[in-house]
Amino acid sequence: MKRPLTVRIASSSTAAMALVTLAWISSSLVGQSCAFITSSLPPTPTKLSTSSIIATAGRHLHPRTADRIMSRAATPSTTSVANTVPEGNSQDNNNTIENTVDFPPPLTKLQRLQRATKFWTSALPIVFSYYTKEMELQWLNSFNGGGETYNSTEMEHIWNEQHARGAQTLANTILSLKGFYVKTAQIIASRRDLFPVQYTDALSNFTDNVDPLPVELIKAVISKELLLRNEQFTDVFASFDETPLGSASVAQVHRAVLSSKFGNREVAVKVQRPAIESKLMGDIANLKALAKTFANDLPLDYYTVFCELEKQLAFEFDFVAEAVAMDRIYDTINKDEYGRTVENPAAVMPRPVNGLVSRRVLVMDYLDGVPLSRAAEEMSKRGIRPDSPEAQLFGRKLLRSLTDVFGRCILETGFFHADPHPGNIFVLNDGRIGLIDFGQVKQIGGRARETLSKVMIALDDRISDDNPSDLQTIGNLALELGVELADDAPPEGPAAVAMWLFDGSVKQLPGGYEKGELSPNSPVKALKSFPQDLVLVGRSTILIKGLSDRLEIPWSLSKEWAPIARRVLEGNRAAAAPSGADGKSNNKIRIRDVLKLLNGWGRGKVSRAISRLPSPMRTKVAAVALHLQKRREANEERRR
Repeated sequence: MKRPLTVRIASSSTAAMALVTLAWISSSLVGQSCAFITSSLPPTPTKLSTSSIIATAGRHLHPRTADRIMSRAATPSTTSVANTVPEGNSQDNNNTIENTVDFPPPLTKLQRLQRATKFWTSALPIVFSYYTKEMELQWLNSFNGGGETYNSTEMEHIWNEQHARGAQTLANTILSLKGFYVKTAQIIASRRDLFPVQYTDALSNFTDNVDPLPVELIKAVISKELLLRNEQFTDVFASFDETPLGSASVAQVHRAVLSSKFGNREVAVKVQRPAIESKLMGDIANLKALAKTFANDLPLDYYTVFCELEKQLAFEFDFVAEAVAMDRIYDTINKDEYGRTVENPAAVMPRPVNGLVSRRVLVMDYLDGVPLSRAAEEMSKRGIRPDSPEAQLFGRKLLRSLTDVFGRCILETGFFHADPHPGNIFVLNDGRIGLIDFGQVKQIGGRARETLSKVMIALDDRISDDNPSDLQTIGNLALELGVELADDAPPEGPAAVAMWLFDGSVKQLPGGYEKGELSPNSPVKALKSFPQDLVLVGRSTILIKGLSDRLEIPWSLSKEWAPIARRVLEGNRAAAAPSGADGKSNNKIRIRDVLKLLNGWGRGKVSRAISRLPSPMRTKVAAVALHLQKRREANEERRR
């Protein structure tokens, strides 16, 4: 029987911090806390079938890839590049790159055991050091007759030193093991609102450039995957940068320029690490074992969360499926609710290059910019201070873009990017926001989207945060989503969970709950279990909430998503069909739609214009724009 995701509050908050940090080394990929679920309509499967992949991505596939997909449909996905020589790349291939490079083989059983041993021997001392420190301080207090041995300043210094030691040990362990642990460290580094600064700083270097592979090996993988018989590397690529744009746990990305045969396009080439699949899946197994061992000490039963992650991560190793997902999400955010092309979409996305997609290599448009993890460094180079009007205006634009992208994808189609972290969010040189890496995606069903839409509207329409009627409505919808509460939870529990997850602007949660995720009075305490299907929705909302907390901008997802939710429930897409029930055309031009289009177009033009101004003038213009935006937000808040 599948274990429910059960909420447990650790007895020692400081020791629990260490355990939660280690748990987050895996679980942050699928959502540290709660998400909601119900799905009675059959959703489009997250892992696309072989026939649907070929049907959808046919124009992108390398000429040989479709045949290879069909012939390997029943072959386990753990086959490594080292053991796979595509058709057409035999000894008579003029390109000899792959013949001069040794591919790393999959891990042996002994190597997997060694990785597991190193993980446990490194993780457990971190955990036990917190317990030891806690017991030491308690003993000193009891020795002094129950009084406090250290004042608050001294205690803060003691725990800061403890966090620094634990963070450095954890960073060294991840740097040594790499693999899956690198991927999850990216999320922890982005959650300064949740984890001690020592941990987020120590793990910040893992965001986008860890353990790069030699370019010779990268070219060898590309040659095996893409080159036809007697085809040279230069027949496809006119130039290929040897220094990677980024190197992550699953793949490495290089900038390149295609040959004239492919239009001389500037592209990014994503190449899967050879033999990486068995390593990452083995790492998850280690963390599942950790979750079982310390189940009674963790705030949540992370074992169930890891099971969801295990399923999701398996999809990341197929770049053909990623190309399909990229196209689906591109269509969602580049068209409005009536199916018309959007002038200024909320985010920029790369597109796959036709004919240059295989299971382990994905050639796509190049986005000229830097990942969010390096945005502060880039702003500093341009003379933009963190507290300047330009930085504040950018922070609001970032929140707006991510809110719009995830709101539309989750509520309109139920198909969304499930791996948002600062390495996958780009700040383009023209000021726009980019979104990359669609290896992890999630599909939720129609009933879940409908109920989530009702939750957004109920939260947006509430009279106050403590109005009994509103709390009952919100709470009933949360229960309808499948949330189960602890037996001793107060009546306000379901509503408090919904408000905590979807409304970061709320000042006081009902039922006496606190907003802090690790607080003993967190609304997570009200949860007994929740289904796995919407865990990744929770991860997306928590990312946005974490950014708003870090930027110190009160941000209500429910308020921002309510208009989308109303459109979903009203069925605007159906209403915009070419013919109505009477057979007459239903394509009317509405004034509100024209104004909305002009408003979005104007915001995009103004934002890009500001980014091109000289520094002194840019600061003054940004200050005026920020003042107007804050005044508009204040007026909207008063109208509520």
